[in-house]
Amino acid sequence: MKIPPIKKILYTTDLSDNARYAFSYAVSLAHQYDARITILHVLEELSPTALWMVGDIIGEKRWSKLKTEKHDSVIAALQSRLQAFCEEVSDDVPDCPFVVEKTLVETGHPVDRIIELADTEDFDVIVMGSRGLGMLGDVMLGSTSRRVLRRCSKPVLVVQLAGETES
Repeated sequence: MKIPPIKKILYTTDLSDNARYAFSYAVSLAHQYDARITILHVLEELSPTALWMVGDIIGEKRWSKLKTEKHDSVIAALQSRLQAFCEEVSDDVPDCPFVVEKTLVETGHPVDRIIELADTEDFDVIVMGSRGLGMLGDVMLGSTSRRVLRRCSKPVLVVQLAGETES
């Protein structure tokens, strides 16, 4: 049996505390295996009906501008979190040893985009939080991670917040 190499890590985030905690595991793997991390945040698309309503109410030009602003603000938030993470771990790891190869903000269905990217970019492992910022509270909690686990052919590391248990 050959030990599989880990050189490319796909870290998925919805910017929740759990996703932030999961990032430390992605960094640990990257440090241990001299791997590179790609960060992915997926903005969910509106339904066709909602898109029509938004376009009708605020206009397509304004809607396009809002989408661009949201994309840019997510990129800025991710970059800020990376910097903060490096500062937080600087006492333990002075050189912040991980390499973030890419930061991607995409639009679509999160599960589909995660699986599609994992396959097309040939990632060795996916790291994600177990629970996130689902729109429906408890109903949505963990649904993305469960679906990725079921449908993805790549290994998936699902990280729970310290002290969190399934009920």
